[in-house]
Amino acid sequence: MAAQEKNMQEIEKAKKLNHVPWGEEYEKMISGMLYDSWTRDLTAARFKARAFANKYNTWFPPASTDPATGFDVLAAERAKMLKEVIGHLGDDIFIEPPFNIDYGCNISIGDRFFANFNLTILDCSLVTIGARCMFGPNVSIFAATHETEVQSRRDNIEYGRPVVVGDDCWIGGNVVILPGVTIGRGVGGGCDRFVVVDRGGRKQQGLARLQYHYQQGPAKNVWRAQAI
Repeated sequence: MAAQEKNMQEIEKAKKLNHVPWGEEYEKMISGMLYDSWTRDLTAARFKARAFANKYNTWFPPASTDPATGFDVLAAERAKMLKEVIGHLGDDIFIEPPFNIDYGCNISIGDRFFANFNLTILDCSLVTIGARCMFGPNVSIFAATHETEVQSRRDNIEYGRPVVVGDDCWIGGNVVILPGVTIGRGVGGGCDRFVVVDRGGRKQQGLARLQYHYQQGPAKNVWRAQAI
């Protein structure tokens, strides 16, 4: 269910991010309220994100580049492009293309982050990824959702929920993290899963526990991590 009022805590977090398209609908969007995604400011921000993706996913050093230094050239140029669109970017970030986003400005990534091929982040709400995280190929983070009632979808009305991935997490290939999920620090998990509920890293639990939904079959606990 969508929120009924603005979330000032999320708005304050967004004030620390770069490239934000501030406006009434943007504030409603990151607050989890129903909002119109087709306002001029939001469509312009998504267009910028798609222009970024087109460049990022196709750029490669010229053929004349020395193979011995080519990877350094590639990493440096990719980092430069990421800083032009991502809300907050730590040091030592490497994301293999293709990499696709809705806005980019709502994404915060800590230091020493690696993502393998085909990371997708629908950042219609704030998406926070901690330090020293690793993502396998085809990971998807969906902070966007819709009402189940048909009319609001016909009216292009939607809402979002924030997603948080704590420090030192490993997210395996083909994992889908759904709106509103928080994954605590130090959690790791296997492939082909849907993360639908908050899991892991809570101080009061002692052990980090991650629960997934299998694509077919009921939810079950599949992994436990040492407390850190």
